[in-house]
Amino acid sequence: MRFIWKPLNKILLILGILLTIVGYLIMGSGDKTISPVILVVAYVIVFPAAIISGFKKSSE
Repeated sequence: MRFIWKPLNKILLILGILLTIVGYLIMGSGDKTISPVILVVAYVIVFPAAIISGFKKSSE
């Protein structure tokens, strides 16, 4: 298996970074109900999706 950077990987990575920043900014403003949901989505769904979607099976 080989990792290849595609436009989808870059978009998902940027989305994950933005969600992480937004989650921490919301948490810093005092709202502690929605920020953990945003951070869990970023860390558990978006970042792994950005990594997994970049793998290509090498045919030998």
